[in-house]
Formats: sequence, C-alpha cells, structure tokens
Amino acid sequence: MDDLFASPPPLATDGIRVGIGGWTFAPWRKNFYPDGLVQRRELEYASRQLTAIEINGTYYSAQKPATYASWRDQTPDGFVFSAKAPKRIMQSRSLASTRVQVEDFVGGIAELGPKLGPLVWQFEAGRRVDADELDAFLALLPRDVDGRPLRHALEVRDPAAVDADFIELARRHQVATVFTDSTDYPSFADLTADFVYARLMRSQPIETGYPPKELTQWAERARAWSRGEDIAELPHVGEPAPVLPRRDVFLYFISSAKERNPAAAMALIRALANPQ
Repeated sequence: MDDLFASPPPLATDGIRVGIGGWTFAPWRKNFYPDGLVQRRELEYASRQLTAIEINGTYYSAQKPATYASWRDQTPDGFVFSAKAPKRIMQSRSLASTRVQVEDFVGGIAELGPKLGPLVWQFEAGRRVDADELDAFLALLPRDVDGRPLRHALEVRDPAAVDADFIELARRHQVATVFTDSTDYPSFADLTADFVYARLMRSQPIETGYPPKELTQWAERARAWSRGEDIAELPHVGEPAPVLPRRDVFLYFISSAKERNPAAAMALIRALANPQ
C-alpha cells in the first residue's frame, strides 16, 4: 500500500492551487481512493493527488489545535488548506462583537503553519448583510498569524448585498470575494485582493466532472488570473480591478456531482502542468 505514496505530489503551477471540498466522502472510496486504503490515510492520499483542500467541517465545528497539527503533518510540503470559518461567527447577530471568537478560531487553525491558506467567511443565503456591519467585521479580521500573512475570502449569498459598493469595500480591506460559478448564488468574478478564490459548482456525472473543453477553458482562465489579469467574459459587479503583476489562485471543485470533483481537480492540474 505504501507504494501509493511513492510518487511525488503535484506542484502548484504558477501559483495556481486546485482542489476539492473536504476529503471524507463515501462515493470517493469507489472512484478516487484505491481499494483497501484505510480511512485514516485518506487525507494523506488526497493531498498527494491535489494541491489544496478546502476544509468545510470547520464551519460546523472548530477542531482542536492538535487535530490541525496532525493534518499538517500528514500532508506534503507545498500543500495548502483553505478553511471555512465557523457558523457561530457567521450567524452572529452582531458581527462587530465577534473579535474574541475570530481570534480563537484563527489561533487554533494557525497550527496548520505554512500550510494554512485563505480563510473563507461565508454568509448563507437568507442572511442579510448590512454594509456598515460588514465594514466593521472585515476590519477586525487579523492580517497575520504567528508572523505569517493571513488571507481572507468573503462569500455573501444575499444578492441584494452584492453591488459596486460591496466590491469597493472588499478592495479597501484587501479581502477576496468568492467566485461561485453558480446559478444558485451570486456569481461574480470581480478581483478585490492579491489572490483569486473560485468555487466551481457545475460538475457533471461524467468521468472528468467537467467536459474536457471546459477544463481547458478553466485552465486558461486560471493562468490569466495568475498573471494578474481580469477576465472580462465572466460576470462583474463593479469597476475593473487594479492591474497587478500576478495573483495567487485557489480553485476548488465543490458540490454538484460531488463524486466527480476529485477527477475534475486532477484533470485541471494536469492541464495546467501541460499547456497545449
């Protein structure tokens, strides 16, 4: 079984990291994880096929620092975790009063060390977001942890809250806005930070999750983002983003035909590593 871990893991191409949401999903044991792989080694295996994973479980329950340290140690150098912030913060009636909870969450997940990527602050559908309250909340988010810069991504699922002022607010706080590529949630690709955070939510029950032509297109878009470019063909809400020489890119295949998301992620990693 250990020969499954002998090959070198993929590397992020041009600062582009590609992954999936979580690593525990029963159907993946039929089409992603090898037969006979014990569940406790699934993270170890997944992190050697992908370049990033978004931790969704932290939305429901923050883990003990020792658990984060274990995840850190099971994954190879260069691998990165993103993580969703706890719902007890995101559902608070007073966002501006959550500083202690935010610091507690960040202090624990800091055990991921150099493998800690962006934190995702997601407001569920139906959660009304007041601009002044959001401004105060973004101001209290820590910008570094243990001497390392900390990145934040914001996903608002209230369509009424997404306008040009919202985009400018995110830019002022240097927080990325999540591009969802979804018909169910606000989907816009305005660039508001020095990195891009995309959650692609249109996978299909086909072998590679997305048709090859679409994967090629997403590889081209990811490369353009990494060069600091905006992508005019995608939907936007505000003014064009300031030009940057480069941006890091975090792209995750989430939801939809979830059983095919690992295949889509691995296909995109191959496409990025071997441009036509």
